[in-house]
Amino acid sequence: MSPIFDWIFVQYQDTPTHLIILEMVGVFFGFLSVWYSMRENILVFPTGIISTGLFVYILFIFGLLGDMLINAYYFAMSVYGWYVWTRKVDETHFIPITTTTAKEKKWIVVLFGSTVLFVVLVYVVFDKLDSWTAYVDTFTTAVFFVGMWLMAKKKLENWVYWIIGDVISVPLYLYKGLIFTSLQYLLFTIIAIFGYLAWKKSLNKSPQVLLK
Repeated sequence: MSPIFDWIFVQYQDTPTHLIILEMVGVFFGFLSVWYSMRENILVFPTGIISTGLFVYILFIFGLLGDMLINAYYFAMSVYGWYVWTRKVDETHFIPITTTTAKEKKWIVVLFGSTVLFVVLVYVVFDKLDSWTAYVDTFTTAVFFVGMWLMAKKKLENWVYWIIGDVISVPLYLYKGLIFTSLQYLLFTIIAIFGYLAWKKSLNKSPQVLLK
């Protein structure tokens, strides 16, 4: 067995088998969700719901409270996004991809700031604000909160926030020993770049179908 595989399995030697399996399933559906998002496919939401539901449990066990909360938030926003994406502007066309307005940019600042304060409070209450990973987790949580909100509203800029959060999450999860999750975020980074380019081409064009 190669040194790389040896290193990966060492990271999981004290992890219960069911958690490893759940992580792999969550990663698979998480990958599908981001892929469907890039293609502007409504299946982004049911696949995302499965993935985030699993990670709420996994992240609680590993003590990453910020990301646990964001996955719970993803779950709720997936329901909201499912509704928004299926709204029609006329008989045959759905809500188009647009850029953020000046008002929405103000809401981004409010959402980011309030998320940071809330996550810090959660860490303090659970006495978990004791390492640098907690501070990084707080920042990425705020970034992803904004990204998910913008994605649910079909805003082009959502991909910028995903890219920033994904890049930071790769080494974070690697450090925490969640190897498959780290690899997932590496793939997410690549897909998010292509997602931004694909959505930019579709900017302001109202799709006729959401399954493609």
